[in-house]
Amino acid sequence: MSKNSKLVYSTDQGRIKEQAPEAAIDTGDGVVRLQRETKGRKGKGVTLITGLALPADQLKKTAKQLKQQCGVGGAVKDGVIEIQTDDRDKLKALLEKQGHKVKLAGG
Repeated sequence: MSKNSKLVYSTDQGRIKEQAPEAAIDTGDGVVRLQRETKGRKGKGVTLITGLALPADQLKKTAKQLKQQCGVGGAVKDGVIEIQTDDRDKLKALLEKQGHKVKLAGG
């Protein structure tokens, strides 16, 4: 095998999945920011939550709690939680209750 090739299938094991390295957690400045965004969403607003210095599994758990408490949908993409609501004040109160320092970013 050459240096640049990688094994993707083996007759013994089947398809071989590459293990993604665990991403390092960016702590930033320790402030969680809530930003409202409508661009590229056909006018529907979402709130982006950035700056949460949590591992991926804990980030998903936090997103699930926030979605349930607000009664809305959302997702976690690239370390950013997207919540399908414009109610940033409610999200701010919920995150502060969990012990985070929160700022409303943007307009």
